Amino acid sequence: MCGIFGIIITDNNYSRNHEAALEVYKGLLSLQHRGQDASGICSYDIKDNKFHIEKGIGPVSSIFTNTNLSNLVGKVSIGHTRYATTGGNDKENAQPIITGNASGVSMAHNGNIINYHRLKNDIKSKYGIQLLTDSDLELILQLWTYYLTKDNNFQTNEFSFELGVNATKNIFDKLEGAYSVIGILSDKGMFAFRDPNGIRPLVLGKKVLEDGTTKYTIASESCALNFSGYELVRDIKPGEFIYIDISGKIQNKIVKEEKKQSCMFEWIYFAAAESKIENISVYTARLNLGKQLGIKLKNSLKQIDYKLDLVMPVPDTSRTAAISVSEYLSLPYREGLIKNRYIQRSFILNSQKKREQAVELKLAPIQSEINNKNILLIDDSIVRGTTSKKIISLLKKNGAKNIILGITCPPIKHPCFYGVDFPDECQLIANNKSQTEVAKMIGVEHIIFLDQKDIQNSLNQSNLCLACINKCYPTITDEGKNFTINRQKELLKDESINTIWQ
Repeated sequence: MCGIFGIIITDNNYSRNHEAALEVYKGLLSLQHRGQDASGICSYDIKDNKFHIEKGIGPVSSIFTNTNLSNLVGKVSIGHTRYATTGGNDKENAQPIITGNASGVSMAHNGNIINYHRLKNDIKSKYGIQLLTDSDLELILQLWTYYLTKDNNFQTNEFSFELGVNATKNIFDKLEGAYSVIGILSDKGMFAFRDPNGIRPLVLGKKVLEDGTTKYTIASESCALNFSGYELVRDIKPGEFIYIDISGKIQNKIVKEEKKQSCMFEWIYFAAAESKIENISVYTARLNLGKQLGIKLKNSLKQIDYKLDLVMPVPDTSRTAAISVSEYLSLPYREGLIKNRYIQRSFILNSQKKREQAVELKLAPIQSEINNKNILLIDDSIVRGTTSKKIISLLKKNGAKNIILGITCPPIKHPCFYGVDFPDECQLIANNKSQTEVAKMIGVEHIIFLDQKDIQNSLNQSNLCLACINKCYPTITDEGKNFTINRQKELLKDESINTIWQ
């Protein structure tokens, strides 16, 4: 899972500075929750007809300084914060990526291309294109620029919106997977497109300054717009190509329409609580998930022979839902686990040992709220169960008597191929196991999950990707599925690549 952010400043009185890159930097800081493996910013300066780029391994704040930001001059800039899936976690796979094709294009993306390896071989044998990295973004970039210049007069440097639409159509016909893409066309402007199923989010923002200057931004989440004072205009639609030239003219077209199937995990876990995706508030969605869970728990609690003392969230994502559960069940809400904000999300760390250590380091127990208590613990999901086992062990070590675990997500039984990279089915704790068996493995007295209908009701929509629950993949072919499962098994053995959720 990655975060992308782009900005174009459409003023007529251009001055040579790094204002656009500075705003991208601020936007990336607010998208840091989407990935911390690598970060990068690219700008384009029309004065010297040159791309400027800075990127490296690590979170945004560790890569950028006042000095290197000041070198990123130009009125258009894009940035990326990475959670590594395809390709190793090294600088050559960090984004954005630049090519000299089509007079110069820079790109960044969020998602995962399932048929990457087959297409990588195809474009080398058919088109003579040799990829220089292991990133699926480079595949997108090279294919898009190839189709942009193929069978047209682009060599005259006359880009047109129609040429961009045609290149994007060819991309949509070739790629299998989930992807939201932003890019810079040298001398011309900024563009973006989103896969025809809209699995990964992408939004358009706008800000008008007092002097009449208009700034447009395209980002993974609306929280990045809020941070820099932009108005949320709308979501980029599934299958849409949008182009904003340096004068501020916007052109857009739905290039290919498929059934929209946005990833449910954006609302359950990935997105920031203050974001709005597909016109649905993430915070409100999580409140609704908590209420649905409260309804299920109310019936289940009648079967236990002890009284619950409190509702406790696993910080941070499940806090909102836990508040709803507390209100619905009329139980006290208590914070019994305090998160160290300087520790990474455990699912993006690059080894099992590091992930286990992160659980111990990032959560500090408040013993007065745990000791001798019957606890209703609320979490957003369980994948492998490693984190849950550690948390339950920590609570019981600090005196918890009985623990019931409520999960605002159905049991995850199948792999994700769209940028999350859940492991093989045999690695998933809920695969082929009953709720009772899962509860026993984790160490709780009872466990309650939401189901598919609960998710759809809570988010007030049925157009969701729920493949990790119901095995109904929006795009995947048998060829892509089999290859990706085998690839995931290889990655599980490679401690240099971040692929495993807990």
